[in-house]
Amino acid sequence: MEPITILTEQLREMARGMIELLPQIVLAIVVLLLTWGVYRIGTWALSKALSSSRIRPSLKELAALFLSILIWTLGLMIAAVIVFPNLTPASILAGLGIGSVAIGFAFKDVFENFLAGIIILFRKKMRIGDHIECEGIEGRVTQIAVRESHIRQTDGQLVIVPNAMLFKNPLTIRTDQDQRRVTVICGVAYDEDVDKARDVIRHAVKGCDTVITDGFPIQIFAREFNSSSIDFEVTWWTGSKPVEVRRSRDQVVAAVKRGLEDAGIEIPFPYRTLTFKEPLPLARRGEGDQ
Repeated sequence: MEPITILTEQLREMARGMIELLPQIVLAIVVLLLTWGVYRIGTWALSKALSSSRIRPSLKELAALFLSILIWTLGLMIAAVIVFPNLTPASILAGLGIGSVAIGFAFKDVFENFLAGIIILFRKKMRIGDHIECEGIEGRVTQIAVRESHIRQTDGQLVIVPNAMLFKNPLTIRTDQDQRRVTVICGVAYDEDVDKARDVIRHAVKGCDTVITDGFPIQIFAREFNSSSIDFEVTWWTGSKPVEVRRSRDQVVAAVKRGLEDAGIEIPFPYRTLTFKEPLPLARRGEGDQ
C-alpha cells in the first residue's frame, strides 16, 4: 500500500500547488486577453496609418507581422513571469537565445528565404506585375511574400520560387522600362543593291504601328556575307511586355517580306553547288524510255 500512499500524497501536493497558483493563472489569462486586445488595436492602428502610404502591400503585411510578434512576445513573457515568479526576463531571453540557435540550425533554409524576402521587399526593383527571368524561370510576378514569390509563366502555370533563389542569382527584369529593343536578321540576294534593300527595309519597319519611333532609332546594319545572302541586322524598339515583343516581331517580319517583294528584291533560298572530281558521262534518253 505504500506506493499508493506516495502517489496519493503527490497528487494532493500537485492539487494544492494548482490551487495556490490559481490567482496567478487567472491573472496570466487576463494578461493574455489584454495582449490580444492590444494586438487587435495595434494592427488596426498600423493599417490605418499605412493605408494612405504608397509602400508595397507586402511591406504592410511585414510590418503587421513584426508588430504582432513584438506584442505577443511581451505578453507571453509577462504571463510567464506572473505564473512562475522565479523566472526573470533575463532568464527567459537567455532561454530564447539558446532555443533560437537550435531553431536556426534546424530551419536554416526557411530563415534564409525569410531574410531574402525582407531585402527583396525593400528593393525598388521587381514589383508585382513585372516580367522577370531567373534560372530558366520566366513570367509575371503575381505576389511577393516574405518567404516566397509567385511567378505566373506565359503558358499560365504558376511557379512558387524561394526568395533566396531570386536574391542570390542574376535576375532579369524585362519590364523595368516601358520599351525594349528587338532584333531580327533579314537576308537579300547577292545580286541586289544593298543600299536600296536597306532603304526598303527601313521604310517597312517604320510603317508598323507597334514600332516606337519617337526618340528611338530604327537601326539597320549589313551584318555579314552569308552562304547565299547578305544578312541585315534589323533593330527597333517596342513595348517591353513579352506579348508586345512577339506581336511587333510578327508585324515587322511580315512588313519587311512584303516590302522586299513589292520592290522586286529577292529573299534567297539556300543555294548549293555540286562539283565532281571527274566529268560525269551524259546519256541521251531513248525513245522508249519514260
